[in-house]
Amino acid sequence: MSKLQPKLISTMKDYNKEQFGKDVIAGIIVAIIALPLSIALAIASGVSPEKGLYTAIIAGFFISLLGGSRVQIGGPTGAFMVIVYGVVMKYGVMGLTIATIMAGIMLIIMGLLKMGSVIKFIPYPITTGFTSGIALVIFSSQIKDFFGLKTGDLPAEFIEKWKVYFESFNSISIQTTLIGLLALLIIIFWPKVTQKVPGALIALLVTSVLVKVLNLDVATIGTKFANLSSDLPKFSLPTLDLEQIKMLIAPAFTIAILGAIESLLSAVVSDGMIGGKHRSNMELVAQGVANMMSGLFGGIPATGAIARTMANIRNGGRTPVAGIVHAITLLLILVIFMPLAKMIPLTSLAAVLIYVAYNMSEWREFKVLFKSPKSDVVVLLVTFFMTVLIDLVKAIEIGMILAAFLFMKRMSDVTSVNTNTFDASEEKDEDETVSLKDLRNPDEKIQLYKINGPFFFGAVDKFLSTLNQLQSHTEVLILDMTAVPSMDATALHALRRMFEISKHNHFDVYMVGINVQPLEALKKSGLNSKIKEEHYFKDLQVAMTYAQNK
Repeated sequence: MSKLQPKLISTMKDYNKEQFGKDVIAGIIVAIIALPLSIALAIASGVSPEKGLYTAIIAGFFISLLGGSRVQIGGPTGAFMVIVYGVVMKYGVMGLTIATIMAGIMLIIMGLLKMGSVIKFIPYPITTGFTSGIALVIFSSQIKDFFGLKTGDLPAEFIEKWKVYFESFNSISIQTTLIGLLALLIIIFWPKVTQKVPGALIALLVTSVLVKVLNLDVATIGTKFANLSSDLPKFSLPTLDLEQIKMLIAPAFTIAILGAIESLLSAVVSDGMIGGKHRSNMELVAQGVANMMSGLFGGIPATGAIARTMANIRNGGRTPVAGIVHAITLLLILVIFMPLAKMIPLTSLAAVLIYVAYNMSEWREFKVLFKSPKSDVVVLLVTFFMTVLIDLVKAIEIGMILAAFLFMKRMSDVTSVNTNTFDASEEKDEDETVSLKDLRNPDEKIQLYKINGPFFFGAVDKFLSTLNQLQSHTEVLILDMTAVPSMDATALHALRRMFEISKHNHFDVYMVGINVQPLEALKKSGLNSKIKEEHYFKDLQVAMTYAQNK
């Protein structure tokens, strides 16, 4: 069980100056990486650039201060972009603020209810499917700015958006496209020069200078946002409306679930790199507080950012102090350099997000999953296409429901009910646990039902079908439960039906090798009394001998 104590408290016990120096350096480097991403993600999400920085500052600070991971870096991420944009378009910025705060409350409740370990049961094909789907949606949303297309307002639907692109491609701006390509090439190849300074920052600096010096006709942040604020984030309590809260429950829940999944995945990956162990429930509480505070200070949804967390680790960050330094550094950048952000070309920001989308796409994992069982491939493709063509909320819902049904089908397939009628002519099977050669049952009065695997609602149909095949002259039915690890309410109902048949047809039921959970379920339901105490056996051979000598 994950205890509710921030990792910051644990790491302070043996903290020293050497580690403080490493954390400060790592925090500053991560802040430089987060700067262009926060601005780009804010604009792509339909809000002003400073809101991205507010999120990285406020949410990043609280995720590090209260979080259950030593190295987690929080802030706006590409996964939220699609949801945030949809909420802003439908409910406005105020609606987004309310949804973000609601999501924060949900995350806190999830953490307090110890649901941190439950999140890990979301199947990998679902996370890969919606992550890859989000990547494609992010890529498609940047085409307009990357090529400088004159399209006007774009439709939200994926197919309709691409129809507009194809119809508007004759309005492509060569200057804009060349600047975008230059930014993309710098982002791709700059790491070969050095990994200390992020390629995205260099790309924005170089292209901003080129556009300004050469006086190019390329749209910039200043073109789109006339007033960029360098003011500190201000606390503001939104006006709450009950009807609006009801409408925002679904997107808020999606934000909460996605935030929980992404933050805990990031924490798991970082654990593997530093040999640590995060506190999942505390991480959820921290994510919840961070999102509430982000909403109250004018930010957007936030979660653990895997790429920034990895950069923190690679640069020596080993405690939450690095994340706190990252937030403070971004605060200083906001106050001092925010007015200069007006010069950044929109096509360069599009290049940053196109590169983010490529890294999110997980196309290699997508390809590998095609070699998995067909049921997993179906879940992957359904989640992917629903994310792209419909929306992320329904993609996760349908993906989980489909995965659950396919899992139950798979479990049903591996659970079997074997029937044996014992007489002198039978021979010993290789896998049979009892010797039959000395048994005499010429009238086929003793029958054995052996259940292999979990006895649950997906397997009950097999049991009932086999039960209907009982011979009218059966005197003893032996139910071998040795290979049944668990049993549910539907299985108990099937057993109740079995006892009704035994009473009607006047035969006895023996039970062999029942395990702890099925026995407890029988006792709780009262069905254990339907079998005489002397008819419970640990060994099948003993049960058979007893029945034979009856």
